[in-house]
Amino acid sequence: MRKTFIDTLTQLARQDTQIMLLTGDLGFSVFEDFAKEFPGRFINCGVMEQSMLSIAAGLALEGKKPYVYSIIPFATMRPFEQIRNDICYQNLNVKIVGVGAGFAYGAFGSTHYAIEDISILRPLPNITVISPADSIQTRELTLQSYKKPGPCYLRLLKPEVVLMPAKVKTILGKPSVIRNGNDGAIITTGACLQTGLAVADTMKESKKHLTVISLHTLSQINEPALVKAIKGQKHIFTIEEHRTIGGLGSLIAEQLLKHRLGGKLTTLGIDDSYQKITGHQQYLAERHGLGKATIYKKILKELKK
Repeated sequence: MRKTFIDTLTQLARQDTQIMLLTGDLGFSVFEDFAKEFPGRFINCGVMEQSMLSIAAGLALEGKKPYVYSIIPFATMRPFEQIRNDICYQNLNVKIVGVGAGFAYGAFGSTHYAIEDISILRPLPNITVISPADSIQTRELTLQSYKKPGPCYLRLLKPEVVLMPAKVKTILGKPSVIRNGNDGAIITTGACLQTGLAVADTMKESKKHLTVISLHTLSQINEPALVKAIKGQKHIFTIEEHRTIGGLGSLIAEQLLKHRLGGKLTTLGIDDSYQKITGHQQYLAERHGLGKATIYKKILKELKK
């Protein structure tokens, strides 16, 4: 997804001379072409993430359109105070781009896991939190968020993957309904869409037909569109490579309560404990109960109740 992002940003930068790109000593093999084409609009701030976000805020105050890129823990957690006070409080047009969603940097251990970032930024006023499912959504949401003034956080995976059907539109703020079913709804964010689709396919063998939704926008959402997508479902399942506390599961619970919708909610994500294990992203996801087979069994069990 990061290649799709930088290719899209490069196209935008050719049209808009106010776009700037800042990074914290990262982006090697990714940003070289951008830096070569726009040497005056690329800043490697070094390992000083708090200052990097404050620099971006200053640039925005001067009419620039800064994009700040780093690994997610260093783009959201280390400079949280600067995001809160310098950017969101002043409603500045700064786009924060974090790479390595979920367990993408699993080999580096818990310090590099990105499993709390949504819950950290989602409560902040003004910011739009975006977690695209694939390269198609990454491109579309990069373009659409560019047109939306104000703070934005774009949460990316490293590899390029295509999951979205061509007929399904990606619209900032609105859920993307991939397929429809009457036995329940699976709501995913980020690349967990791949798991959601696989589980829904397997469910057909048990004569269960599920709605599958990619909820790529996690704050500043279009609530009527979301309510319309899930209203009337007796079972709702959320899947996220993120802690269920404060993440997608919490968001859906809030909407169900706020709009007095029926349906039983089952949240599938990462629990509130620290695991002292490292490994490949898929291995870690399975260790935390996010493997396709495990999720299939949990959902089928609930549907049979």
